[in-house]
Amino acid sequence: GRAAALRARMEERLLAARFRYINQQLYTSSSREAAQLFRDDPEAFQIYHRGFTQQVGRWPENPVQRIARALQRRPSSLVVADFGCGDCKLARSLKNKVHSFDLVPLSPQVTVCDMAKVPLADESVDVAVFCLALMGTNLQEILEEANRVLKLGGTLMVAEVASRFEDMRAFMSAMAQLGFKSVSK
Repeated sequence: GRAAALRARMEERLLAARFRYINQQLYTSSSREAAQLFRDDPEAFQIYHRGFTQQVGRWPENPVQRIARALQRRPSSLVVADFGCGDCKLARSLKNKVHSFDLVPLSPQVTVCDMAKVPLADESVDVAVFCLALMGTNLQEILEEANRVLKLGGTLMVAEVASRFEDMRAFMSAMAQLGFKSVSK
């Protein structure tokens, strides 16, 4: 019994360390390199998502729930693009048409692609969402892609940990340069 418990704790620590390593890789590589990482090591995404789910589970609120509540108050006719959708929690929470994109399919609803090149037509969605998914060194390219698929007057919703940004003002300025206007923060 004790040996099994010790082994389980050690395995959990190894998985946590691998999650942190993969997370660091995702933040310090481009979206193309991240896609290649998961193609080369399919198990890595499962480990990453398991660690992510455990980490978010410790928070007082999962930001995807807040985004879902905000969108539930808006018309169900709005089309949503969920960049980095994970397990499609947003799509399962809404009546809206939701295009769910990620690097690996955790659900049949996921369209596998690089977030910098989603298979949507220009100006085809009303809302683009990045919930804990602004990763990679090519953020400008990824945000330009969201801008491309958003209809004129569309909404970009971003939920991200503050520590993700070295300078929040610089990020907000870069967003303004892409044509986005901050409505709430």
